[in-house]
Amino acid sequence: MIRAARAARLALLSAAAVASGAFAADPAAPNPASVPKAPPGLSRPLGAGPFTYPTAEGMDIRVTVLARLTSPYGIAFLPDGEMLVTTRTGHIARLPRGGTTLEDVPGGPEAIVPKSAGVHGYMSLAVHPRFTQNRTVYLIYTKPVPGKRGINAVSRARYVNGRLEGATDIFTADFESTGPAAVAMTPDAKLYVALTGGFGTVAQDPMSLAGKVLRLNDDGSVPSDNPFVGKAGHRPEIFTMGHRTALGLAVHPVTGDVFMSEMGPNGGDEVNLLKPGRNYGWPVVSLGRSYPGPWQAEANEPTHHGYELPIVYWTPSISVSGLTFYTGDALPQWKGNLLIGGVRYGEVPGTGRIDRVMFNDKLEEMRRESLLTDLHQRFRDVKGGPDGLLYAVTDEEQGAILRIEPVR
Repeated sequence: MIRAARAARLALLSAAAVASGAFAADPAAPNPASVPKAPPGLSRPLGAGPFTYPTAEGMDIRVTVLARLTSPYGIAFLPDGEMLVTTRTGHIARLPRGGTTLEDVPGGPEAIVPKSAGVHGYMSLAVHPRFTQNRTVYLIYTKPVPGKRGINAVSRARYVNGRLEGATDIFTADFESTGPAAVAMTPDAKLYVALTGGFGTVAQDPMSLAGKVLRLNDDGSVPSDNPFVGKAGHRPEIFTMGHRTALGLAVHPVTGDVFMSEMGPNGGDEVNLLKPGRNYGWPVVSLGRSYPGPWQAEANEPTHHGYELPIVYWTPSISVSGLTFYTGDALPQWKGNLLIGGVRYGEVPGTGRIDRVMFNDKLEEMRRESLLTDLHQRFRDVKGGPDGLLYAVTDEEQGAILRIEPVR
C-alpha cells in the first residue's frame, strides 16, 4: 500500500512538473535558506610536479603535469594515441601522442559558456568503434536556445587533420538543462546518452528523457531492441531510468557493459551497472542525505527495495565525475580496477581525489584507495591511454592534464 501510494504521488508530481515546465520545482530541492554557506575549503594552485606517491598495492606512481588549460572536462583517445580534451568553456584541445603542446580543434558547435559552476559547455566525447574507417566522434554539450537556459545536445562530426568537419546535432533533449551529461559508445556502435534528472520527480516519468540513460544507433535513431520500444506511455529511446546527475559513462573492456557515475545529493554518489529497462530509484531512494541534512529517502523507504542497487557508493560524497576500467600493463597491480574522479569530499572545496576500486569476479567491491588527495584539485575525468598509462584532468580555472605512470 505504501509503495502504491508513493507511486501515485510520484506520477501526479511528475505530470504536474512536466506540464508546468518546473523541472527543478520540488520540496526535495535545496532551500538556500536552509543550506549552510559553503566553507572556503582547501583549494590551492597545482604545483609544477612531478609528484611521487606510494600506493596501497605496493606500487609507487609518478604524476606528471603534461599541459595546462582552462576547465578541462572529458578525455578521449583516438586509435593512434592522440588525446582529445573537452572544456567547459566550449573548446576541444588535441595533444598528439608523446606531445606536450596543446592545439585547438576548430569546427565544433556553439555552446553556452559557463558563468557559474552549474553550467557546462562541452562535456564528454565518444569515439566511433570504426573510427579508422569513418573518422566519426560524438560530443555532448550545452546548446544555446533562444528563450531557454540551454539544452543538452549530441553533435556528430568527422575528425580530420586536427579539426571537426560537418558537425551536426543528432539528438537534442526535450527539457531545459545546463547541468552535466555524458556519452559513450559500445563496440556494436550503439550510442549511450546519460541525462541529468536533478530535482523533482521527473526522473521517474517514462515520458520525459530527464534522469534517463538513452540508447541510440550511431545516427541518432532508436534501436528496435530497446527495452521500451512499443510500450505505451514510455519513450522508446530510454534504456534505464531513475537517475539523478549524470557525470560519466564507461564501457567495460571485457563484457561491453555500460557503467554510469551518478552524483548523489549530500552523500549517495553511485556507480551503476546499466541493465536494460531497470529503474535506479531517484528520487525515491538514495544512500545520501539532502543538502540541509535529513536523509533523502523517506523513513518508510530506507533501502533500494524494488530498485537497482549501485555497485559502489560513497557517503559522504566525493562528487563523482569521469570513470574508467584500467586495462593496461604498465600498472599491473591495478589491472581490472575502476578509477573514478571526484571534485570534492564531504561538500568541502579543494578536497578532490581519484578513487581506485577493486572488485572480485562477481563485480563485488573488495577494497578502495583514495589517490592524489594532497593536490587539492577537482578531478573531472580519468582515462587509460593506448600506452597503458592513466591520464586525468583537473576542472580548475587553471586546470591541467596529468599523466599517471609507475616509478621505474
